[in-house]
Amino acid sequence: MAMAPSSSLPQVYPSHVVVAVWEWQDGLGIWHPYSATVCSFIEQHFVRQRGQHFGLGSLAHSIPLGQADPSLAPYIIDLPSWTQFRQNTGTMRSVRRHLFSQNSAPGQGIVWEWLGDDGSWVAYEARICDYLEQQVARGIQVVDLAPLGYNYTVNYATLTQTNKTSSFCRSVRRQVGPVYPVTSDIAVPRQMGLICFCQQCLHGSGTGPVSGRYRHSMTNLPAYPAPQAPHRTTTVSGAHQAFAPYNKPSLSGARSAPRLNTTNPWAAAPPVPGNQSLFHSSLSHLGPQLLPSGPSTSSGASASFPSGPSSSSPGSAPTTVPVQMPKVSRVQQALAEGAPKPEPEQVIRKYTEELKVAPEEDCIICMEKLAVASGYSDMTDSKALGPMVVGRLTKCSHAFHLLCLLAMYCNGNKDGSLQCPSCKTIYGEKTGTQPWGKMEVFRFQMSLPGHEDCGTILIVYNIPHGIQGPEHPSPGKPFTARGFPRQCYLPDSPQGRKVLELLKVAWKRRLIFTVGTSSTTGETDTVVWNEIHHKTEMDRNVTGHGYPDPNYLQNVLAELAAQGVTEDCLEQQ
Repeated sequence: MAMAPSSSLPQVYPSHVVVAVWEWQDGLGIWHPYSATVCSFIEQHFVRQRGQHFGLGSLAHSIPLGQADPSLAPYIIDLPSWTQFRQNTGTMRSVRRHLFSQNSAPGQGIVWEWLGDDGSWVAYEARICDYLEQQVARGIQVVDLAPLGYNYTVNYATLTQTNKTSSFCRSVRRQVGPVYPVTSDIAVPRQMGLICFCQQCLHGSGTGPVSGRYRHSMTNLPAYPAPQAPHRTTTVSGAHQAFAPYNKPSLSGARSAPRLNTTNPWAAAPPVPGNQSLFHSSLSHLGPQLLPSGPSTSSGASASFPSGPSSSSPGSAPTTVPVQMPKVSRVQQALAEGAPKPEPEQVIRKYTEELKVAPEEDCIICMEKLAVASGYSDMTDSKALGPMVVGRLTKCSHAFHLLCLLAMYCNGNKDGSLQCPSCKTIYGEKTGTQPWGKMEVFRFQMSLPGHEDCGTILIVYNIPHGIQGPEHPSPGKPFTARGFPRQCYLPDSPQGRKVLELLKVAWKRRLIFTVGTSSTTGETDTVVWNEIHHKTEMDRNVTGHGYPDPNYLQNVLAELAAQGVTEDCLEQQ
């Protein structure tokens, strides 16, 4: 049964004594609770080691699950990295710890399960169990799981789960067993505590994993300036400085790289026609990939061409523009050329002014003096730009060899935009290499910790497996999309709604995800986050991906600004 990664409904703890549930995440992004016995064993180790400094690879912080359940003998949990490791295969899975009140379903030992295709019973993740109990206690016989991001209903009278898209039914059951472990340890780790090795944290860090409670609260990020285009300046310090989309060459690498291609880049193929489900807002970027066969969080596999910001009010759907698509192979679709884009030389000329006299300084791209030939003169073909031509960018006035700027541009997305490698000022509209998929927006009344005065916005991203295009690392080869649908949370406050609208812009510009190498698993040619942090958990901010986090909204605005997405973009729509 394909299900979305569940949301985490916030809890109110009347006392300092709660129960803890430990869960692991499979390859489809679904969370599975360990048994109450195993959770008790894990929690004992966790509490015992709480006050110690977690050193990566320290055996003292590895929890052998086989000691609690012999069937789990191959598995250990590494607390510093919050992963489950299978020793005989090397498979690594994320783990998490959730806290519930004692009168919750886990606190009473209640587990809901669904019947799998192989005849085995599979437990819902703990939040679903608790939500089902709450709804049934209120006398609701048919529970809709949409507020948690699921496309299912559960009928308590018939003990069935129904897929709202396909109407396929499965049996469910309610089991009562041992209660989950009671704990009084509800504090969030401090700076000396847990280290986050997720793709979001590692991708924007120049020094490796970031530790601490607010590892995603980069308070040193500058606010974007006005009226100049937003950028990140060289005065930013710390590990979260690497937001440039282009890799600077090494001193020895300028003349050893292969010759760069300056021809027109591939552009996206038009989306396929479709319709939109109601009761939520949906932004779809469905392109040449095929949708997976499993159920979706929306009512059917729908697609639309985004024509502007979608309304997020219940019962609304975005405008759709039908487009007829020829039947060609997936590889042909992925590699097909779209609308022509400006020649690379035209882009460089558009945003620079040629200098008659070269300044007495180095070109930070090739690391040669501006008064001598560009370090890329023997690698880049250009009839319009000579190796000695020097220019400065029109807004920030930083000077470079124009041939170096051309090489940098051709090594990027070649989307008609340019970003200063020194101060990160963006010229034009920056776009990314995000594969086609769907962004959906839901709203519900429950609050996030730290934002008790408003409801919650749920964003569901769904990207299927597909074929890489010319802008990706391995054109024509398949890429994987692990852990989708991915769910993210924002407070339904004025600032949260502003972040939502800017995320819609970033999604349309293909800036939320990219295809690359996962820093958590090492897998290549897979969809990964792209330097815009998201909160993927609702409740206790143990891993740094949840709430409360008082600096998150301001910092994600700065991250969006670093990608050229600011409030000015909303005014232009």
